[in-house]
This record gives sequence, structure tokens and C-alpha cells, in this order.
Amino acid sequence: MGMSEFYGVGDDAESVAVINTALDEGVNFLDTADMYGPFTNERLVGRAIASRRDEVVLATKFGNQRTEDGTSLGVNGRPEYVVAACDASLARLGVDVIDLYYQHRVDQTVPVEETWGAMKSLVEAGKVRFLGISEAAPATIERAHAVHPVTAVQSEYSLWTRDPEDGVLDTCRRLGIGFVAYSPLGRGFLTDEAANRTGTADGDFRKHHPRFVGEAYEQNMKLVQSLESIAAGLDVRVAQLALAWVLSRGEDVVAIPGTKRRRWLYENIGASDLQLSAETIAALEAAVPRSAVVGDRYHESGMRTING
Repeated sequence: MGMSEFYGVGDDAESVAVINTALDEGVNFLDTADMYGPFTNERLVGRAIASRRDEVVLATKFGNQRTEDGTSLGVNGRPEYVVAACDASLARLGVDVIDLYYQHRVDQTVPVEETWGAMKSLVEAGKVRFLGISEAAPATIERAHAVHPVTAVQSEYSLWTRDPEDGVLDTCRRLGIGFVAYSPLGRGFLTDEAANRTGTADGDFRKHHPRFVGEAYEQNMKLVQSLESIAAGLDVRVAQLALAWVLSRGEDVVAIPGTKRRRWLYENIGASDLQLSAETIAALEAAVPRSAVVGDRYHESGMRTING
């Protein structure tokens, strides 16, 4: 996402290099969405993997409907839109099939059974291999799963966003569904880089994010400082600790840290080699208690689209 929007100006050449370096290093799961850009990120990913399609597990999403100029049209889960959105994503990505196709947000005006009926038809047509859902409540996940097996649930999950522990992870495990954690670095806040915690670049939405401004920023910085102390004692980076914590949640949990630069890519990959002790995990969770994080995950309009 950050390669094309929301986190300041991107660099397509560097982004393509990041993707290809990731593949060279054994990373094989790439996650995009039609609304990133909008539309430009799918085209970017498509160009980057054009000669390496067989090396990639390719995921994209539909549901946050936008126009070419970026205007939001809201959440759309109507069956006819599902099919049209998939066809458009296939064309932009330049592929014959999408490995994992997500409902990006739940349209609360359309029964999830209707949306998933259309998604099931995409699998039957050979356009999509597996299906997922993002930011859905446990009951919604169950209803979708009854229509067609849910392969993955994607939601924000990190040391400072523990919402999936309130039933979603349990539901996934009971139904045999994998869990994909987005923003595992707290949108860059849980890192060693001050720039990631201020969002000063033009076009960076963090300048106005509830957790990144004012008193919330000051309180949340105290949490990062606690993480810095733990990281220093282990001679690792804060970002690596935060990622390793997410990975420690279970073999069914996958983290998708976004990065626009190769230097952070290498750092993120290094987190997979960290084996955290029970004592370290306890220390991390004590350093960032759920109740201590200040600010919502999104502004009010965004909060209305989650846990649907």
C-alpha cells in the first residue's frame, strides 16, 4: 500500500526493486488491493512480478470502492460489483488467476452470504484460487465460511492493536482459517525511525492519525521507549522485536509489514530469525499494555468500517 499511497510520495523504481529483492530473499507472499492508489499499486505489482509469477502467492482485495481520481464511493459488497472488481484487478495485475481474493471491508447493507456467493463463483470460474475477508467480526467470518471456506482473515494486529484477540483469532483457529496481520509495526510507530512516528512527508496520512498526534503521540512514545530498552538489551531493532512478537502468536499467523525501501526489507526479514523467550514476550506485552495505547485505529469514518 505504502508504495502507492498514504505514506508519502513513492518511488516506483525502488518499489519494483524491493519486490524483486524480496522474491530473491525467499519472500513469496505479496498483498495489494484495488483501492491502493487507487488502482496504481496493482499495476505496479503486476509489472514487478511479470516474469516471476510462479514465485508469488498473490493477494488482492475489493470492497473499498474508489474512482480513478481517488474519490471514495464507500464499501461495496454487491454481487455484480464483486465480479466486475475481480475482472478489473486481473487486468491490472496482468495475471490469469488471483491466489487469494479478499473482501476488504464488509458491506453492512448487503448480506455477507450474497457477497460470498459471488466470490464463490469466481473460484468456480477459475479466476480466484482462495478467498479471504478483512476486518470482519467472528459471526461474519462464520457466515462467510458457511458459503465457501475462508482461507484467511486479515486484520490489523500488533503489540499496540490487539483487537483480534477478542474472538477473531479463536474463531479462525476453530474453523482452520489462517490469520494475516497487517500493520504489524503499528504503521511505523513501533520502529526505531523517528520519521515513521511523525508522518511529516507530504501525502502521509499519519500526520492526522489519532495515535500519531498531540497528547496521544506523547503517551504512545513512552511505549516505544520501553521497547527500545528491551531491544537494546537483545541487540536487535525495535521493528524486529515487534514483528517477532506477531510471528510468535502461532504458526497460523502471518505478518505483512509494508516497506518502500530495501534497507527496511532486510531488517523485516531478519525478524523471522528471532526466537523470543517466554520472558521476552511477557516483557514486550508489559511494555505495551493494551490499555496504555492512546487513540483509535482510524478516524471515526474508518472505525465504522471495521468489525463488520
